[in-house]
Amino acid sequence: MSIHPSAVVEAGANLGQNVNVGPGAYIEKGATIGDGCVIGPHAVIYGHSTLGTGCKVHAHAVIGDAPQDLAFKDQETFVRIGNDCVLREGVTIHRGTKEGTATVMGNGCFLMANSHLGHNVVMGNQVILANGVLLAGYVEIGDRVFVSGNAAIHQFVRVGRLAMVGGESAINKDVPPFCTIVSASLNGIGGLNLVGMRRAGFTPVERKAVKDAFKLLYRSGLNVSQAVERMKEQLTGGPVDEFVQFIEQSKRGLCVNRWQGEGEEPAPE
Repeated sequence: MSIHPSAVVEAGANLGQNVNVGPGAYIEKGATIGDGCVIGPHAVIYGHSTLGTGCKVHAHAVIGDAPQDLAFKDQETFVRIGNDCVLREGVTIHRGTKEGTATVMGNGCFLMANSHLGHNVVMGNQVILANGVLLAGYVEIGDRVFVSGNAAIHQFVRVGRLAMVGGESAINKDVPPFCTIVSASLNGIGGLNLVGMRRAGFTPVERKAVKDAFKLLYRSGLNVSQAVERMKEQLTGGPVDEFVQFIEQSKRGLCVNRWQGEGEEPAPE
């Protein structure tokens, strides 16, 4: 273990083996830092925060501060971060707002500089947030989602697995799994993340089924309920079931199609 002389690690903070704490960092009592973590200069880890093993917290990141919620009255709430996550300069992650609740991040996530997780965000594994991304309270992000720079996602919105959100977009509707959001748009679906699906091991048959489901939802002229029923009749199994389940569980409504081209939808590299 290596703790710089200028760092402050309060009694009651729990540090694992081979933790490195940089100059000016502050770790409050009650925080738990897993084995092999690196806490950068002037980073702040408040109590009620748990970091898994192998995490890297860069300079001036702040983890576990009180939520930006006027209803919060210093209840006992938490931040829980998985293993092997990278939090770059200036990242802020706020703890839950209601008693006993938590803001949760999975394993292998990469948050670029100045990105923000509001209270009670739930994030899956291998999520990437580019610089300046803002996630409001109660946002849910599925596994392997990529959110581009300066995108803003409204509270309670869900973003499905393997979706890609374009830079400077604003989202206040749910983003179905495997879909892309057009940059600098409001709730603008642009197509499917075909490259992401290939990299995730989807077979050609599975990719074709998702493409057919997408066309039913966004290009058939059917309403959402009709499109879902058609999917259930024609395309059951595999990732289409995940697509259908996500739609049926939506409470905010879905993002809308903004791509007006013909033939194959564009797929980002």
